[in-house]
Amino acid sequence: MNIRRAGRWTAAALLGCGLLFVGPVWTASPSLAQQPAPYVWQSVPFGGGGYVDGFAYHPRTRGILYTRTDIGGLYRYDYEAKRWLPLLDHLSRQDGDLMGVLGIALDPANPDRVYAACGLYLNPWSRKGAILRSDDRGRSWQVTELPIHVGGNADGRGSGERLMVDPHNPMILYYGSNEDGLWKSTDGGQSFARTGAAERSFSLVAADPSDASSLWAGAADGGGGLFLSRDGGQSFQRIEALPAMIPQRLAFAPDGSLYVTFAKGDGKAAVNPNHATSGAVWKRDAKSGKWRDITPAGPIPGVAGGFSGVDVSRDGTVAVSTLDRWHPGDDIYVSRDGGESWTGLQGRARHLPGAYPWLVDYLKGEDRMGHWISDLKFNPFDPDEMIYGTGYGVWMSRNLASVKGDQKVDFDFAVDNLEETATLQLVSPTGGARVMAAMGDIAGAAWDDLTRSPSAGLFTPNSENNFSVDYAGRKPELVVRTAAHSPNNGYYSRDGGASWEPFASTPYRKPAQGEGRRGPGTIAISAAGSTLVWAPERDGAYHSVDGGKSWQRSSGWPVDTEQTLRPVSDKADDRIFYVFDRSTSRILASGDGGAQFHVLVDGLPKLEPWQNAQLAVVPGRTRDLWLTTSFGLFHSPDSKSKMIQIRGVDEPWLISFGAPMPKSGYPAIFLWGKVSGIEGLWRSDDKAASWTRIDDEAHRYGELRAIAGDMVEAGTLYLAPHGRGVIVGRPANQGQKGDPF
Repeated sequence: MNIRRAGRWTAAALLGCGLLFVGPVWTASPSLAQQPAPYVWQSVPFGGGGYVDGFAYHPRTRGILYTRTDIGGLYRYDYEAKRWLPLLDHLSRQDGDLMGVLGIALDPANPDRVYAACGLYLNPWSRKGAILRSDDRGRSWQVTELPIHVGGNADGRGSGERLMVDPHNPMILYYGSNEDGLWKSTDGGQSFARTGAAERSFSLVAADPSDASSLWAGAADGGGGLFLSRDGGQSFQRIEALPAMIPQRLAFAPDGSLYVTFAKGDGKAAVNPNHATSGAVWKRDAKSGKWRDITPAGPIPGVAGGFSGVDVSRDGTVAVSTLDRWHPGDDIYVSRDGGESWTGLQGRARHLPGAYPWLVDYLKGEDRMGHWISDLKFNPFDPDEMIYGTGYGVWMSRNLASVKGDQKVDFDFAVDNLEETATLQLVSPTGGARVMAAMGDIAGAAWDDLTRSPSAGLFTPNSENNFSVDYAGRKPELVVRTAAHSPNNGYYSRDGGASWEPFASTPYRKPAQGEGRRGPGTIAISAAGSTLVWAPERDGAYHSVDGGKSWQRSSGWPVDTEQTLRPVSDKADDRIFYVFDRSTSRILASGDGGAQFHVLVDGLPKLEPWQNAQLAVVPGRTRDLWLTTSFGLFHSPDSKSKMIQIRGVDEPWLISFGAPMPKSGYPAIFLWGKVSGIEGLWRSDDKAASWTRIDDEAHRYGELRAIAGDMVEAGTLYLAPHGRGVIVGRPANQGQKGDPF
C-alpha cells in the first residue's frame, strides 16, 4: 500500500472522566446554502460481490439487457462501454427498501419501457412494495404503490419472473406476489388490483406469446405446482402431470415447446436460492401438449439440489442451471436436441476473473460455475452470449455457440460498475489507505487507488463476513477488524491493510445451543495502537494490551444482551475510549485504555430500541464528541464544555468528518439526515453554523449504512449504501489525474 501524507495532530493529554450533563444549550439556527454544492458521485471499483438473481433481454431490439439484484437495485447494461448503469440510485431513505427488486418486465412492443417490482422484506415493519415503471429505459421512473409487501430479499427471490407485460396487450400487466395472490393492471401499470385467483404464493407468471388465452403461473401453495389460467388470472387449474414442486422459471421455445424448472425444499414455502433438496426439468411438446421429464442426469446419482435457470435460444439450444447442489457444485447443462441429451459446462468452461483480484482469492484457485445460479439468459441477437448470475456476481460467455472440439467456453466476470456488496462499516484513515470497507460475505478491502479493484489491500480470505474495521489515529498503519467464520474472529495489520495476521486469541463466545444468533461484533484500536477494545454482539467489552494475545473484561461497560454496542477510540489520546449506551442514553468513557468505563454524559433524551444513534469523535482533537440521535445532533467540543444540541438539524442519521475546507479551520462535518426539514447529504465548514447540501435528486442511494469523510483530501466523502458497495463523492471542480471523476 502507498502511504498517504499524515494529517495534522494536536498534543493529547490524559483527561479524567468527569460528568458532563446536557444542559438547555442550543446553537443558533443554522443557515443553508442557497444552491447545493455540485458533487460528482461514482462507485469505487470492487467488482460484484452480491446475489444477482434475474435478467431480461429485450426480445425485439438489440443491445437492451437488464439485471436485478436482491438488495442492490436494478441495472441496465451499456454494451458500448461494457459496464452496468445503476438505475435506482435516486431513491430516498424513505424509499430505500425499493432497492430490493423481485421482478423485471419489458414491453415487447416498446424497447424503452421497463417495469420493476420492488421491495426488500415481507416483515410488517418494512416499507410496502411498489411497481416502478419507466418509458426511457430507466432514466426516470413513476411509482405505483402497492398495499402489500414485496420480498426482494426474501426466500424465493431467485425464481420468476413474477412481473410480466402481456405480449398481446401491453396495457395489461400481471404481478404474482410472495404471499398476497395475483395482481393485475389494465392501465399500463398505473394501478393494480388483486384478481380472484385462490392461490396465495406465486413463484412466476408468464404468458404464451403464441396463445393469447393462456396465462401460466408457478405457485408455492400446498407444495407447489404449475398452473394454467384461461380467464385472465381469475382462476387457475393445476397441471396434474407435473411434480408437486415449486416451479422456478419457464421458457418458451421458438417451436412453441415449453420448458419448466422445478425445485423442492425442506419444508419451506419458497426455496430459491436456499433449501432446495431435489428438483426436475420438464418439457411440454408444442404439438401434442404432452409433458415429459427431461431432467439432466448429474455426475453423482441422487445428489441433493434442484433446478432454476432455464432459457431457449433462437436456434433452439436449451440451457438449465442447478440450484443448491453444493456437492459437487452447481452447473449449467446445455442441450442442442430439445432436452434429449445434455452436456454440463463444468469442466468445459473457463472463467476469467479479469481485473478483480478478490475473486481469485474467493474462488481459491478453482474454476467452477458458481453457486445460487438462479437465472440465465441467451442474448437473442448473439448466440455466443449467455449470461448467468451467482451469489457473488455475473458471468457472460464469449463463444458459447462457436466452440469447436475441445475448446472451452470462455466466461468473463461481467461486473464493471455493478457493485452489490453489503458494506457494513467504512473508515478513511489519516494515512495509508484512502478508504477501508468491512463487507458482508466477501470480507472487504482497503483502497489506495479509487480507479481499480484493490489487490494489496484485500481483507483475505475473501469468503468471510467482516463486521468492523478501525485504525490507530496517530499510527494509521495499525488496523484491526472483526470477522465471522475465521480464526479467532479478528485480524491485525501493521502495514495499513497490505497484510493481515489473525489475533492469537478472542473474547468472542459462540452461542450455545438454544441461544440466539450472536456475531463477533465490533473492535476499536487506540490512537497509538497500544490498546484494543472488542465488543462482541450482546456481550460485554474486552480490552487487550498485547495486540490480541489475551483479553480482559472491561468493567463498567453496559451489559445488555438486547443491544449491540460499538466502542469508539479517541483518535488523539491513546488511553481514551467511548461508548454510547442506547438503553440509558448515556455516553460512557474510559481513560485507562478500556479497563474501566464511567458515565461521561447523562441527561440525553431516551431512545426507543428502533431509533437511530451514532457516537463519533473528531480525528486529531481530544474528546471532541458528536452524537446523532432521532432527537437531534449533539456536540461536546472538549472536556470543559457542556454537550449542546445543534438547532435546525431535525433528524441526523450518520455523521463523519473530513479535512478542513479552509486549511486552518475546523474539520469539515459530513451529515446524512434532515436539516431544516430537507433530507440529504450535508457538509458544514464552520462547526455546524451553516450547512450545504452536497447530494442531488439523482444520487441519494436509499438507505446508507455508513459514511466516512476523507481527513486528508478536503471535500471527499465515502458512502456505504445498503447493497451498493462503496460510493465516493468529491466537489465537481476537484478531480485529479488518474481518479474516476
